[in-house]
Amino acid sequence: MHRSIRPALHALAVAGLLLPSLLAADAVGAAAAQNDVPILNGGFTAPAFTGERSTVGLAYWTGLNQRFSPSASGRADGAAGVGLSKSGNTLRHRLRGVRTGSKVTVTYEDSPAVAQECTRDEVADGQPYTVQGSGGPVREMRTAPDPDRTKGTPGRGRWSERTYEFIADENEPVLTFTSRIASAASQVPCSPMVTRIRAVEVPPPVDKTVDKYALGAAEAYKDNEREALLTVAVSNCNGDNICTFRPDPRYSFRYYDRARVIGEAFVNCTRNALEHSRVLSYTERGHDSISQTYAAANLLLEPAARLPTTGDRTEDKRRLADSHLARQLALGYEIAWQRPFQWFSSDQRTVVEKIQPGEVSWVELQPSRERVEGWFVNKRDDYRLHAVVDAPSRAVPDRIFQRTGPMAEAEKQRCAAARPMTTTPAGADTAAGSADKGLLEIPPPTAPSLRPARSIPLS
Repeated sequence: MHRSIRPALHALAVAGLLLPSLLAADAVGAAAAQNDVPILNGGFTAPAFTGERSTVGLAYWTGLNQRFSPSASGRADGAAGVGLSKSGNTLRHRLRGVRTGSKVTVTYEDSPAVAQECTRDEVADGQPYTVQGSGGPVREMRTAPDPDRTKGTPGRGRWSERTYEFIADENEPVLTFTSRIASAASQVPCSPMVTRIRAVEVPPPVDKTVDKYALGAAEAYKDNEREALLTVAVSNCNGDNICTFRPDPRYSFRYYDRARVIGEAFVNCTRNALEHSRVLSYTERGHDSISQTYAAANLLLEPAARLPTTGDRTEDKRRLADSHLARQLALGYEIAWQRPFQWFSSDQRTVVEKIQPGEVSWVELQPSRERVEGWFVNKRDDYRLHAVVDAPSRAVPDRIFQRTGPMAEAEKQRCAAARPMTTTPAGADTAAGSADKGLLEIPPPTAPSLRPARSIPLS
């Protein structure tokens, strides 16, 4: 879609005036676009340090590597250079928000070591290391040469820009730099250096065929490590101001669910047209990947993870009042889309039906729903919990279809059948008689009255 009309489409979407077909087309175009990937501390400036060297762990990165200040690294942009240390040592970072199937392009800069311990032979032909993203090839790399070095004199850095591409084979893929220099202890400071890590991605298209009853496994991470269970991350977010829900608009979308019949089908077996009214009621519930993940693992859903998606209205109202995760998601959703989130819904309406002889009347509902995908992230941005929620949508109305049509074969047979009665008993050729069915009370018999004898004289 043309860049200039996207803002107008977004404004219409916020106002709820954009047709679903246009929204879908815009979402497809947005999904195919190239997005920036957030690389936390890509210039290795955190935590802050003084002096020329530091071996303190880097914020948001895994691996104990020696860090050189911007001036010691020979850089004027404020980025610090990080040495990859001895052979086999790694520097790792998970790429936040990247999904399986994304095409990721990583751009960074490398340089031979600037440590004054380096000899000419160690840096004259450049220094080897590898770079790899989850699902991508291991790329053998070598820094630019530095043939003018003299031991005891710090280097000034010979920085070169590099590019590495890969297709992610997991969510939140890991980017890994690995040293390939000799492992002698004296050579640890003299190792290839990297800095200014950036990345972009082309995400895969949204898979809208996923059923709301199987939203996929929820995932949790602690820094750069995947959590085997969701329990710790869920507990870490169990407070109103502990975690923030960050919806991912690339994978969140609205849709109309499959149509279903609500109420009963009315079959007109008479010879006349019928007209009558009836009241129809229907409800919609939510679904979430967290509870589905617990159920798939045959684990009892802990109280902190219970979102209002049971389908039991009394229980869901209680959970809505008690759940910190529910409030965090609703707040993040409302900030992103400027409308309230709806966990469940219900409606009641009266319809008037006109049914011709030999026809059937029924009503179908096609509910409006939306799928919201995103992350619960704590304030330190170390615990992250991925979740998907599928719930009724306020953005567009439900569709109600009032329908009439010909009878099914079974309905025709029922209409043509004789009035259901009991069968005639055996002995139908005998004279009719009656039988007491015990439904009436029979008065008890009375004893005959005994009168005293009188004698009447005859005259």
